[in-house]
Amino acid sequence: MPVTDEAIEKIKAMIVSGELGPGSKLPREADLAERLGLSRNSLREAVKALSLIRVLDVRQGDGTYVTSLEPDLLLDALTFVADLQQDDTVLQFLEVRRILEPAAAAMAARTMPDEEIAALGEVLDRLDDAPSLDALIENDLEFHRRLAAGSGNAVLASLIEGLSGPTARARLWRGRAEDGAVERTQQQHRAIYEAIAARRPELAQAWATVHVGEVEQWLRGTLGVDGSARA
Repeated sequence: MPVTDEAIEKIKAMIVSGELGPGSKLPREADLAERLGLSRNSLREAVKALSLIRVLDVRQGDGTYVTSLEPDLLLDALTFVADLQQDDTVLQFLEVRRILEPAAAAMAARTMPDEEIAALGEVLDRLDDAPSLDALIENDLEFHRRLAAGSGNAVLASLIEGLSGPTARARLWRGRAEDGAVERTQQQHRAIYEAIAARRPELAQAWATVHVGEVEQWLRGTLGVDGSARA
């Protein structure tokens, strides 16, 4: 195992064991390197790597701390990776979203507090009768963010949020290229919201599946990708 990877694993083990918890300050570099049997250089590289994925927080003049380790923080790297994806790779993100988001919609229908459901409806009410495509996409992102958060599962919400970048681009392409796509998007958002408000998880799940599936189907046709093998 490369020495930097070994250093990462040893720091990870300290966190997993509970020796270092969220918000804990790491020992001084020299002390920690000696304790773990590592060179200071390999330890430094490990800290740098773990700070990039938001496990550690290096504070100049103060020291290095374990972050909160909250899912939205740790899954931030997923957003960065997802935003780099292009063309048919975006289909794979849509496939994952087609699995996750209907589940989130069903969970929201069961557990989302009434005031949050009302706020979800208010998001839809902000759009005028003829919204611009940019306004629609911004509204779409807010709607899906609130829906995912309404599932009550922070990991699930963070995963869906991480997938929103490339799939938002696909929705933007579709909105510009396909007649009636904007109107159908609004109708499907309203149907998902009404199913959640009525506390009908199966219906919310079904509408979310249709909603994400339509974008996926359109993108497959645009890219000339056969979806039969994945159906």
